Amino acid sequence: MAATQVIRSEWTKIRSVQSTVWTLGLAVLVTLALGALISVLSKNEFSKMSATDRATFDPTFISFAGMGLGQLAMIVFGVLVVSNEYSTGMIRTSLAAVPQRGTFLFSKIAVATALALLVGLVTSFATFFLGQALLGEHRAALGDPGVTRAVIGGGLYMALIAMFSMGVAAILRSPMLSLGILMPFFFLISNILGNVDATKQVGQYLPDQAGSKIMQVVARPDDDTPYGPWGGLAIMAAWVVAALVAGYLSIKRRDA
Repeated sequence: MAATQVIRSEWTKIRSVQSTVWTLGLAVLVTLALGALISVLSKNEFSKMSATDRATFDPTFISFAGMGLGQLAMIVFGVLVVSNEYSTGMIRTSLAAVPQRGTFLFSKIAVATALALLVGLVTSFATFFLGQALLGEHRAALGDPGVTRAVIGGGLYMALIAMFSMGVAAILRSPMLSLGILMPFFFLISNILGNVDATKQVGQYLPDQAGSKIMQVVARPDDDTPYGPWGGLAIMAAWVVAALVAGYLSIKRRDA
């Protein structure tokens, strides 16, 4: 089967499965809702902040406060895209139709990534404009230094999270096992490792800790991270490549 036919087939699969569509919608909704809430709270608390906190106030990053929760929906999307066929047994039919396993896997990932990137960019721009509107006089403008990079980076970050999840799902095959590892890792373990002094030097190189740097515009005085926004995104991209390569090797070497 030609690559274009495989891509068309994967697009049909994704849009015909309601769970994947709903998870993308949920990613948009929770990111917007939480970002709006934190923006309102930050505006109300601004007058009570210390001089240092006011000087390092990052209105752009504040509006992205919902990304941490929205990324969990992106993780679910990435896992379901790859592992649904294993849980239903349809993987045998798919591999019989497309024996070239690399073509099969990367066509699936390409379609899902394009969709995740589109949703991620729409979400990032929407949450930025909503957040800035709610921040009032404390808002940032899209043309301010570093802001456009941060907003576009937010969309890239969500797409990379989805891709990383696809790679892990290709390795583990089971949606429950994949989610059982990824959800607590990103929601709990990564935050602990990245914020505790004893483990911070390791935690700052984890995919979400490094990748989220792209969404920051104002650096804090105590921020000693040894990389910048694009460096952090590059570290995250390296994690994604490693996960996808491992996923490809797994699907190539193991039986369906």
